[in-house]
Amino acid sequence: MSFDYDLFVIGGGSGGVRAARVAAGDTGAKVALAEEDRYGGTCVIRGCVPKKLMVFASEFPGMAEEARAYGWDMPTGAFSWDNFKGKLHAELDRLEGIYRRLLANSGVDTFDARAKVVDAHTVELSTGERKTAKHILLAMGGRPVLPDTPGAELGITSNDIFHLEKLPESILIVGGGYIASEFAGVLNGLGVKVTQFYRGAQILRGFDDEARGLVAEEMIQNGIDLHLGTNILSMEKVGEKIRVKATNGSEHDFDQVMFATGRVPNTDNMGLEEAGVKLGRKGQVEVDEYSQTAVPSIYAVGDVTDRVNLTPVAIREGMAFVETVFKGKPTPVDHELIPTAIFTQPEMGTVGLSEEDARDKGPIEVYSTSFRPMRSLFAGSDARVMMKLIVCADTRVVLGCHIVAPGAGEMIQLAGIAVKMGATKEDFDRTVAVHPTMSEEIVTMKAPTRTA
Repeated sequence: MSFDYDLFVIGGGSGGVRAARVAAGDTGAKVALAEEDRYGGTCVIRGCVPKKLMVFASEFPGMAEEARAYGWDMPTGAFSWDNFKGKLHAELDRLEGIYRRLLANSGVDTFDARAKVVDAHTVELSTGERKTAKHILLAMGGRPVLPDTPGAELGITSNDIFHLEKLPESILIVGGGYIASEFAGVLNGLGVKVTQFYRGAQILRGFDDEARGLVAEEMIQNGIDLHLGTNILSMEKVGEKIRVKATNGSEHDFDQVMFATGRVPNTDNMGLEEAGVKLGRKGQVEVDEYSQTAVPSIYAVGDVTDRVNLTPVAIREGMAFVETVFKGKPTPVDHELIPTAIFTQPEMGTVGLSEEDARDKGPIEVYSTSFRPMRSLFAGSDARVMMKLIVCADTRVVLGCHIVAPGAGEMIQLAGIAVKMGATKEDFDRTVAVHPTMSEEIVTMKAPTRTA
């Protein structure tokens, strides 16, 4: 049977675009891609890229304050949201253009339309056209959802932050994950009065306890009104404000309420189950280690599979898919020891096991230090940073590295190489310190703080 395409990709985010262009460019496969919204997906259009630019913007008032402590006559001035937003959207347009050009230059046919699956080899576009393909790759990503709370429709999600007409004077952020905590820091830095509710005992669940504890303390020191063990009972519009009743008995009015309480895979009304693709409890596409679904000709990568929802992971999965299907080299996806950064203020970088998870697997040694770094100490700040290594007591292999500090994301990328290579504590000890830096502490911790 002849098909219109060797590969039809549904979704123009990081994973889908990479798979499409590598399959077309490297192997000469006939490839098409459909995207109903903007090319670049969550990361480029409504996630990591605009978020990181907002993080940069929000850090300047602190820099100005620090500069004054260093002897500079440095006025902070006022922040213009309109100015910043205009430049931000121009940059996102530029990046989307790059994604479109990469696809075009690789010979990929693109359809600006919604596509759904009809059967193992057929997709139907919202234009009414049907296309056949030997292989179909699902790369539709995920989206934030509003909770089932009375009045929740009055709130916004992270998708809406970049499109606000004006910055609110006050905002309530609901959630304790990295998206909620990052935006709390960003908006606080831009001068918004930020309150954060999280129903759990501590923000950043799943990360190392000591590290997330320090992040929470520093966020509070920076002026964020953080309420743990707290959730919303109901919301209602009162004039221009949103009145929020909380489980702790309080009642407050906010200009905006942002929910960062969960994301779901974009699998609704895609015809997947009818075609034989199995979905999990959250609607995620179930795949094996080669990203193959229950239908042999259909694969899935990225957030739609709800494995590790990070942009570089989606790209890796897309590459492994091309190796497996189009280059004849079966390549399972490696989800072990993925370094990651949380752009809270202070930043957190992490790779490997938390102290809590490592303790459950066997005897460990914990090397940890917390201190006031030279730069902010000189400026009179009480801000603290933390460096931490988790070491297997038997093999001496470093099982986890956790950093809370300005620039932690940059540091953890390089520490991640060592941890991925299986470096031991003695390998770290043999490395000469770079002085004076914060990160030198990673190689100068000689005695364990505790064992478990």
